[in-house]
Amino acid sequence: MAPGAGELSGSAGFSQLFFIGTVLTTGILGDRFSILRASQSVRFQDAGPLPGGRIPDVVSLSMGFSVDEDLLWPGLARGSLFHRPGANFLVTVRGVEELALPKSEISYIVENPVPFTLDSISNSIHSLFSEETPVVLQLTPSEERLYMVGKANTIFEDLPVTLRQMRNRLFQEDSVLGFLPHSTLNKNNEVDLLFLSELQVLHDISALLYRHKRLAKERSPALYSLELAGLEEIIKRYGQDSQQFRDAVQILASVIQKFADDVFSIYSGNAVIELLTVKNFDAPLVRKSRSILEVPSKNNPIHTYGLAYQYNYNYAVVFNIVLWLMIGLALSVIIVAYNLWNMDPGYDSIIYRMTSQRIKMD
Repeated sequence: MAPGAGELSGSAGFSQLFFIGTVLTTGILGDRFSILRASQSVRFQDAGPLPGGRIPDVVSLSMGFSVDEDLLWPGLARGSLFHRPGANFLVTVRGVEELALPKSEISYIVENPVPFTLDSISNSIHSLFSEETPVVLQLTPSEERLYMVGKANTIFEDLPVTLRQMRNRLFQEDSVLGFLPHSTLNKNNEVDLLFLSELQVLHDISALLYRHKRLAKERSPALYSLELAGLEEIIKRYGQDSQQFRDAVQILASVIQKFADDVFSIYSGNAVIELLTVKNFDAPLVRKSRSILEVPSKNNPIHTYGLAYQYNYNYAVVFNIVLWLMIGLALSVIIVAYNLWNMDPGYDSIIYRMTSQRIKMD
């Protein structure tokens, strides 16, 4: 054996152990932003952690739109300049850092996850494709928040949104309960019912899209954002070491995987499906919203006082119309008042002219 071979072998073994430890640590710690499916026009590559506040920029750039601030994160490579994805699906799962999915192209650790919205992307879609009524759907079943614009109002008009609608949908013959595996979850429990209802929503969205497959051939891109909190409620109720949580994680992973495969097939591979798993958002200041699991009481009644309304993309247009109209009216009043103040009654006023002529005739 050559001199130093033992040292090299030990050094290589240490490097391998360090690498394995790093991979294991990376897989356990940190929330995840995973790319489940991606169009050929969008290329993702290995990169470091993704800042949580830049997730909307990643979605915007993957759809071919510009962002206000350059994205220095190298995970999103340059794609085709002449072809954009037909749709983008972002599924956010709260309560868990990572889901073990059967198939996933690539995933990234998320640093400092903060609450975000995709309103800027929705505004870009409507400003560029306003005449084509593009599809925009943003849904949070746990808070009964639904935002639909364009053709989504007709396509998803029968989509269950409230807890009562989702409960009724679950007890129909063609619900997800018919093909879900046997588990410890109980459909008569309020917390389990919310989790199963979110699975039903995923199933219904893919079914409605399959029924309207012509949307995949339209020129305007579509945007879908779904936030699921049922797993987070299960952790609060049963704990992370419970059998209910383990069953829920396994079922949710398989349903999300099937959802990604179905919608990717509907759009003929021309779509991007992303999954964000976050334990909890770092949000010291957020707008408080109501949960459908919250029960009103005398000491803490549920009301909407003090809650801001959802931002509308027409706000800037209405604001500019009102602003410049008020400025124009103010300038008109100032000009009229100035002319009246400096008017010569004997020369400028027709009343004094007629009176003066009548006096001369008399």
